[in-house]
Amino acid sequence: MHHIALYDMDKTITRSPTWTPFLLRYALRQAPWRLGLLPLAAGLVLGYAAGGISRARLKEATHWLLIGPRTDPARLARAAARFAGGVVARGVLADALAQIAADRAAGCRIVLATASPHFYVDAIARALGITDVVATAAQTDGAGRVLWRLDGANCYGAAKRAKVEAWLAAQGVARGAAHIRFYSDHISDAPTLDWADEAVVVNGDSALRALAAAKAWRALVWR
Repeated sequence: MHHIALYDMDKTITRSPTWTPFLLRYALRQAPWRLGLLPLAAGLVLGYAAGGISRARLKEATHWLLIGPRTDPARLARAAARFAGGVVARGVLADALAQIAADRAAGCRIVLATASPHFYVDAIARALGITDVVATAAQTDGAGRVLWRLDGANCYGAAKRAKVEAWLAAQGVARGAAHIRFYSDHISDAPTLDWADEAVVVNGDSALRALAAAKAWRALVWR
């Protein structure tokens, strides 16, 4: 039997979301003039809140505005490494680190499953000693540059569950041969929580806590 501990990242392991901070820090260091495009980005956020654009389109558009339409992967990797260092040094919940260590000591395979992009999540995972990552991918062009368009689905909601199932199949692990525990803070992860053998709600909001109570899921508070 394979024992897998699956973790959401933003506000489950980290204290706060990571996408907007990465965008701002990248723009500030690499192309400060892009910060002048923040009013456009704010307008897109309002459009998303009003239901005018999808979460995936919002992610693509803010990538285009604050990172650029195509980016040298080495430059992006350097920025990701700097960002990951700061996140792990100052922005990770101590209880999350303790649980990861406990799961690892118990023989679990640790997997990070997040809607954030691979191009910086992979660096955060490495800093945490995590090898396996399921995340949102970006397209690349013929020269290997990272593009603003998503490669496949945004790893969010039901798409996260589908991506985790695809990852499991790619590892050659049958669902029935794996015991999966999933930790998450967000109601969007309900499809994956429901699919897991053990669902653990961490720092959930009222909607997720109510769902956890109805389904008898564990609910924890991590500091």
